[in-house]
Amino acid sequence: MCRHLACVGPEAPLRDLLVAPAHSLFRQSWEPRRQRYGTVNADGFGVGWYAPGDPVPARYRRTGPVWADPSFTDLARVVRSGAVLAAVRDATEAGADGEAAAAPFAAGRWLFSHNGAVAGWPGSLAAAAGTLPPVRLLELEARTDSALVWALVLHRLRSGEEAGPAVAGAVREVAAAAPASRLNLLLTDGETITATAWGDTLWYLAEPGRRAVVASEPYDDDPRWREVPDRTLLTATRAAVLLDPMDGGPDTPPPAGANAGTPQEGAQR
Repeated sequence: MCRHLACVGPEAPLRDLLVAPAHSLFRQSWEPRRQRYGTVNADGFGVGWYAPGDPVPARYRRTGPVWADPSFTDLARVVRSGAVLAAVRDATEAGADGEAAAAPFAAGRWLFSHNGAVAGWPGSLAAAAGTLPPVRLLELEARTDSALVWALVLHRLRSGEEAGPAVAGAVREVAAAAPASRLNLLLTDGETITATAWGDTLWYLAEPGRRAVVASEPYDDDPRWREVPDRTLLTATRAAVLLDPMDGGPDTPPPAGANAGTPQEGAQR
């Protein structure tokens, strides 16, 4: 269910990251190599990017497949950015909310994507939805599991939690209510990427001091790509990548230990 990618690094055309690589996110929309659930990501797409000096990202989202939108390839050719989050979508429920259901979701400086599905949706998250202020439910961009997961993450961020605990806490909360859920989340503020591997594939490419890419699957055959172990919280900046195992209950913070710029034991499978 979906493929997504985030990058922080030197400014470059979106094309170089999203279209040009041999197994780019663009190609993954019809031919993913490592997708465990679903085969074609044709139910919408989106890209968000940050312009120099502006902390609020721009977004371009559409309902249909990315390969059918000539405007996207033209935009990707000329738009440059040093921080990007993009996704191609395989909908959990066909036709749900159209463009509004396509990642990335956004609020202020944040961009967010969910690769996966909430088991038993929507009934399984009724209690979790009840913990949100009513105004947050009215702010939902779409009536999808991903939009509600984003609302749970955003509520934690607005309550003062840092990105890592907010993302990990939301994953544990949803997993406690719907244990069979797949919850690979991706969040960025243009400087840091926060992600979870929970039920689906996640990889990263680190060039310490220059850039970091986090993606559902590698977009090329560079041997530096590393797979993230399942049930792991990842934090990436241009300087380093940190991996923390996500054990414990819904409100247990992740442990502090991590390996910077290298995979933990067993990450390469």
